[in-house]
Amino acid sequence: MISLAIPDFATWEGKIFVGVLGFSWATYMWEEYLAYRQRRVYREKKEPPVELKDIMEKDSYDKARAYSIDKSNFSLISGAFDQIIGTGVMVFGGYPALWAASGKVAEWLGMSAGAEIPQTVVFVGLRSLLSTLINLPWSVYFTFKVEQKHGFNKQTPGFFIKDNIKKFIVSQAISAPVVSSLVYIIKAGGDYFFLYLWGFTTAVMMFLMTIYPSCIAPLFDKYTPLPEGDLRTKIEELAKQIDFPLTKLYVVEGSKRSAHSNAYFYGFFKNKRIVLYDTLLEDYTPLNEEGTEAEKPTEGKEKKTGCSTDEVLAVLGHELGHWKLNHVLKGIVIFQVNLFLVFTVFGSLYKYSPLYRAFGFNHSQPAFIGLLIVMQYVFAPYNEILQFLLTMFSRYNEFQADSFAKALGFSEKLKMALIKLNEDNLGFPVYDPLYSAWHHSHPPILERIRALEGKPKED
Repeated sequence: MISLAIPDFATWEGKIFVGVLGFSWATYMWEEYLAYRQRRVYREKKEPPVELKDIMEKDSYDKARAYSIDKSNFSLISGAFDQIIGTGVMVFGGYPALWAASGKVAEWLGMSAGAEIPQTVVFVGLRSLLSTLINLPWSVYFTFKVEQKHGFNKQTPGFFIKDNIKKFIVSQAISAPVVSSLVYIIKAGGDYFFLYLWGFTTAVMMFLMTIYPSCIAPLFDKYTPLPEGDLRTKIEELAKQIDFPLTKLYVVEGSKRSAHSNAYFYGFFKNKRIVLYDTLLEDYTPLNEEGTEAEKPTEGKEKKTGCSTDEVLAVLGHELGHWKLNHVLKGIVIFQVNLFLVFTVFGSLYKYSPLYRAFGFNHSQPAFIGLLIVMQYVFAPYNEILQFLLTMFSRYNEFQADSFAKALGFSEKLKMALIKLNEDNLGFPVYDPLYSAWHHSHPPILERIRALEGKPKED
């Protein structure tokens, strides 16, 4: 018989429990309200607005609308499922049960009984495994039903299975030593352990940012140098023009996984590298050679996906604007300040027993569990506010990066690239203002085009 793990509401742990669970449901209902507002837009906006007549064809608009409706319906059901699971974990004592099971598994593996570090590593592994198994049906449905229906999925079932197994193995290989170190620092760091915790986490983050593109990402996708030619020459000239220290230029085989496109740069100091998805490049992507159903011309005229050379340069002008304007550095600083705040608060709450009892830990206070509770639950209201502010900050940065590309002379080409990429990715161009303000770290396409054209923002 399953027993409830709800504490007495008159106690501090009971009040914490009610506060955490209540805020979780309040956040969920708020998100569903916003999603409802946007679903209403999908239902009612059956015809493209007049201002889109030169931007988006009716056929593309209808496809984008259908894709958005399917994604919204999927999120409605999967979101409700996740909320129920999260509530069940709290109400029925999921964390203490998993912690106890982790101790037994650690003993079975020959580790010392009650040793917190091995038990924590097993706990993290089991939690990740359960999460993967629970979410797997949803991932399969979204990939092979929703994405495939709209022409985006390029994965075979075998590739999908192998990819997910590799992701799980790599994530555990990284998390095990990191989690072990975190617990050790908390236990052995004394009164100022949170400072050491922050320093260690910062070092790990910088290390992973350094090795991920070169050592981890190639485990999942194929990276090849961009061949010599007009595009490579112009990208190198653009980098030289703005003093971007470009050292390597890659194309990643994104078309093997999805038809969505992207571009990014990475690297520290004078060692910058640019990565282009092959799906971004009109003359490079295999998608234009396959002739899939989603890409067949409707009127006998070939319609390619991706961008031309000048349009790719415009996109890179935008991306390099983020570098020139120090957006990435600002983001890292914000993240580090926030992380320091979280660890400082955790340092003051680390031994607060009611916090652990609220989650069913009546006889023990595992360090990692305390960190998990503080970061995921105690900071939940703060995280919601912070995320909204970061979304606003990101939108501002996107407009700045567009202005930087415009100053380089890419205004018209960037507009064309945005239109093409929006169409290739079936982006729906009409959004509820409140939904967009809360969710969109990148401004909708119409707002970006108005800004590039120097038009005032519509109310």
